[in-house]
Amino acid sequence: MVSEWGDGTRVVHSVSAAAGEPFMAGPVFASAYHLGGSDTYGRSHNPTWRALEAALGELDGGEAVLFPSGMAAISTLLGVVLAPGDTVVVPADGYYLSRTLVAGMPVNVVEAPTVGPYPSFDGVRLVLLESPSNPGLDVCDIAALAARAHAAGALVAVDNTTATPLGQRPLALGADIVVSSDTKAVAGHSDVLLGHVSTVDQELAERVRSARTVGGAIPGPFEAWLAHRGLGTLDLRLARQAQNAAALHEALKVRPEVSGLRWPGAPEDPAFEVAARQMRRFGGVLTFVLRDAAAVASFLERSRLVAASTSFGGLHTTLDRRAQWGDPVPEGLVRLSAGCEDTADLVADVLRSL
Repeated sequence: MVSEWGDGTRVVHSVSAAAGEPFMAGPVFASAYHLGGSDTYGRSHNPTWRALEAALGELDGGEAVLFPSGMAAISTLLGVVLAPGDTVVVPADGYYLSRTLVAGMPVNVVEAPTVGPYPSFDGVRLVLLESPSNPGLDVCDIAALAARAHAAGALVAVDNTTATPLGQRPLALGADIVVSSDTKAVAGHSDVLLGHVSTVDQELAERVRSARTVGGAIPGPFEAWLAHRGLGTLDLRLARQAQNAAALHEALKVRPEVSGLRWPGAPEDPAFEVAARQMRRFGGVLTFVLRDAAAVASFLERSRLVAASTSFGGLHTTLDRRAQWGDPVPEGLVRLSAGCEDTADLVADVLRSL
């Protein structure tokens, strides 16, 4: 791909094909190969993985390694870069399973809110950032924090799931590593579990890939193929989702039933200044608070277009009450992921459901 091309061109042409070949070859299902070529065994090699890894790596600006889920990606990464007794800084308000994961490791864990304040990074091995955070949608200055961490000798990894590779490029901002759940917007059709790690450090990428082979956390070729197919429309889907999120934000900000409304793309949002500086586009995820759990249930009962679901980034608009999973948030706090419905239909349905 040519990096100067626009996002739509880059994702549509993320598959290379020669004359006489299909635009996108089918998935390769193989556990064994005839020896003598570059592929030897299905736990180590698969052409369908490599095609998607090449596409994601180009979008991230590094080398990508594919995994069967976002949690498989981050758990393998942490196992590679952290040793017993190391110190890791994690977002106190980020994805709760990431905190659960590091809490069970033999490492020293320091939690910091996404917006700070951050502790000294002296003696820290890894700083894990999540921006925008899930579910609060707070944003941190990745470039500034990466500079601070590197000055102290720490690595920086950024969970880029909410932003996607088209919305934000943490590696270009100074991060060492990107981790993402491609289950969400990258695959985009609510039918795949997948994740990846990207880095500009080829030696680290090889260590992560080797750990995948040894640990067996390998993606299925069909899932990789589905995600690569979905990647081709990522630009179009993100544009509609952001359009819908902007319209919903405008409609919801004057509603008395709604408080705590957050979307980094709104000029009045606390995250807007930093987000506008480091993000290439804003996504389709909003957060707001309804009165209580009963109010959320009533909203979902009345809605014809918004589905209760704990994932986000798909074609359908979904809503998740985050307190039910143990997040330390108000009972009525919801994360709404705007889908690709017609904007007028979606706004009308949400307002009627309130």
